[in-house]
Amino acid sequence: MIPVNTSIVSGVALSEIDGEMKMLLMKRVKGGYWCHVAGSIEGQEKGWQAIVREFFEETQIAVSELYNAQFLEQFFEANVNVLQIIPVFAVLCPPNQPVILNKEHSDYRWVGLDEAKTLVPFPGQRHVYDHVWAHFVENAPSVHMKVNMR
Repeated sequence: MIPVNTSIVSGVALSEIDGEMKMLLMKRVKGGYWCHVAGSIEGQEKGWQAIVREFFEETQIAVSELYNAQFLEQFFEANVNVLQIIPVFAVLCPPNQPVILNKEHSDYRWVGLDEAKTLVPFPGQRHVYDHVWAHFVENAPSVHMKVNMR
């Protein structure tokens, strides 16, 4: 049997940087690879509450516009024999969003879709970015995907 873990959430931040839409990637200290924001749900948090907290902890971004990206990251973590299923959120930030990293990351970049896909090591990440770009940059997000953060 392969256990399923659904206790992690992830989010892709989008901001207009110097007039162009970009997504935020950060370089993890552990592993040294580029990624988007992700983290575990704590206590009785809802998924959306966890990603809002994780964004603030990892980047100091105070999330004000949050969307359910309608995408599940999924991958098999062979070394621990766990199937990870991770709901993805999109965070629409104001133009030229500042970022202050915590100790989990050594660097960050605001990048376009093509650059994002060349930086990340995992095929699943590239699928996430294609999906988010198509539904939040190339097209306006559906109001039905907006998360009520009250």
